[in-house]
Amino acid sequence: MNPDQALVIVSDLFRTTFLVAGPILAVSLFAGVLIGVIQTATQINEASISFIAKVLAVVFVGLAFGSQLATYVLDYTRANLEAVAQVVR
Repeated sequence: MNPDQALVIVSDLFRTTFLVAGPILAVSLFAGVLIGVIQTATQINEASISFIAKVLAVVFVGLAFGSQLATYVLDYTRANLEAVAQVVR
């Protein structure tokens, strides 16, 4: 294995991580900010409201895009397991 191959594997790792975690984190951030603004406007200071909203948003993303996100992870894993023969040489 040369450094170029290792660099491709690591860059694919970061790309896959970004593609899988990005939508989940973005929706959680948006839900948290939205609920924070609403709580500030209504002066309701209850931490569980924000937590429940974030959990529901993440569950929704998981249900809506879970198969697509799992496909990214499986493709990356499959490509790395197939490349083991080249790495061992």
